[in-house]
Amino acid sequence: MDSLEIRKRAEIWLGADFDEETRDCVKKLLDNGRELTESFYKDLEFGTGGLRGIMGVGTNRMNKYTVGMATQGLSNYLKKQFPEQPLSAAVAYDCRNNSPFFAEVVAGVFSANGIKVYLFSSLRPTPELSFAVRHFRCNTGVMITASHNPREYNGYKAYWDDGAQVTSPHDVNIIDEVNRIKSVGEVNFEANPELITAVGDEVDRIYLDRLKSLSISPEAIAKHGNGIKIVYTPLHGTGVKLVPEFLAGLGFGNVIHVPEQDVTDGNFPTVVSPNPEESSALALALKKAREENADLVMATDPDADRVGIAVRNEKGELQLLNGNQTASILTYYCLENLSRQNRLKGNEYIVRTVVTTHLLTTMAKRYGVEIFDVLTGFKYIAEVMRENEGQKTFICGGEESYGFLIGDFVRDKDAVISCGMIAEVAAWAKDSGKSLFDLLLDIYSRFGLHEEKLLSVTKKGKEGLEEIREMMRGYRNNPPKTVAGSPVVTIVDYLTGRYTDTLTGKSVSIVQHKSDVLQFFTQDGTVVS
Repeated sequence: MDSLEIRKRAEIWLGADFDEETRDCVKKLLDNGRELTESFYKDLEFGTGGLRGIMGVGTNRMNKYTVGMATQGLSNYLKKQFPEQPLSAAVAYDCRNNSPFFAEVVAGVFSANGIKVYLFSSLRPTPELSFAVRHFRCNTGVMITASHNPREYNGYKAYWDDGAQVTSPHDVNIIDEVNRIKSVGEVNFEANPELITAVGDEVDRIYLDRLKSLSISPEAIAKHGNGIKIVYTPLHGTGVKLVPEFLAGLGFGNVIHVPEQDVTDGNFPTVVSPNPEESSALALALKKAREENADLVMATDPDADRVGIAVRNEKGELQLLNGNQTASILTYYCLENLSRQNRLKGNEYIVRTVVTTHLLTTMAKRYGVEIFDVLTGFKYIAEVMRENEGQKTFICGGEESYGFLIGDFVRDKDAVISCGMIAEVAAWAKDSGKSLFDLLLDIYSRFGLHEEKLLSVTKKGKEGLEEIREMMRGYRNNPPKTVAGSPVVTIVDYLTGRYTDTLTGKSVSIVQHKSDVLQFFTQDGTVVS
């Protein structure tokens, strides 16, 4: 799209359909070529996970109008899917700047379209929104969050009636419906307050009670809960609302806060990025843990669906664990104790994403539990749960990017239950005189040593998107022959759906959702994704 076309797109936003503040901002952008391009060179895509983008005016930004158009399209699709039925939606939001405003826009457009809305009255974790969709028997749900992205971002996650983020065919169909909205004039912004119900603490109580019912070793908590020092930080986000309360309710009476990070703030003033995958995000919590001689550190991301942890290693020093290690500890804990308690009946299963450690596969096979592999994205784990509902029993599922779920009444990754269960595993390990780090070493000794490393590369804006596409084209057209000296023996391409044996040249089709993901398997067991 050339600069003249971009300018014409921007000038539409000077019309009467847009408020005065928006028009003033667009006038200023018209004199800023680069920012004008980034704001208007394309529409902010309603993808398979909803919306996510930088906040500001423009077709490629998160604002009242792009959020309104997305909600209008979703409303239109709901009416087609559930004709002649009363429709309802749950709406929640996190700590980010403009999140309450965007949630009100979503609720307003839904209600203007005759859809009853359950709108949380203050910030809540993403997993509680998933729970609320099922609790209120809604047709859909929307969570306003950009997860762990930088402060300038916000987002919009769309959920279906099972409490999971939308998957096929609804994801594509909703995208088509949203794309049919060609102007903001097609959006009904006239809210109907009579159709909007405020949701308060009453759902918190029900949600936390359900989580508490998942506890496997309450006797270990009773013995050691108060003796384990836990430093917890919500990183300025929604975890402050429920995680400390849940830990206390389980029986952990020695939870130490990081006061400056208990402050809800969408500018995330104490961290460069509110991402528990990045060690710098846990710096203040680690400092507090050293001062307090704590056993365990836990940090949740802004919408409290992922958790990063640090434990004491064999030298007594605090050591960060990665997402695969945390998932391995939690999975082992569940399988080992369900086995000891004779609660494995033969129809249980766990789920991992294709980039998550194969250690979970080894453990599942050892305990005689079925395991499903799915693409990255927790919605695919939830899809397996939906397909097996009433036939098989879901134990847990995890992904390497610090997301984990235990139990089936939430259909998204849940850092609230994960924090509670991590603390419970610490109590259970202490009952045998061990730490969480000792337990991890036991797992490696028993099931095989696995080591992982994550390299994160950020490419921003229009140019960054093109760079990423070019990088992926390069890997597809010229795949590596070796990795660290070991020959590549298998290539799996989840975009083309092909599994290729590089030694024989034989290629077979794999049944999967499509995703722009490549994996290279080497002769020595290395996997690069």
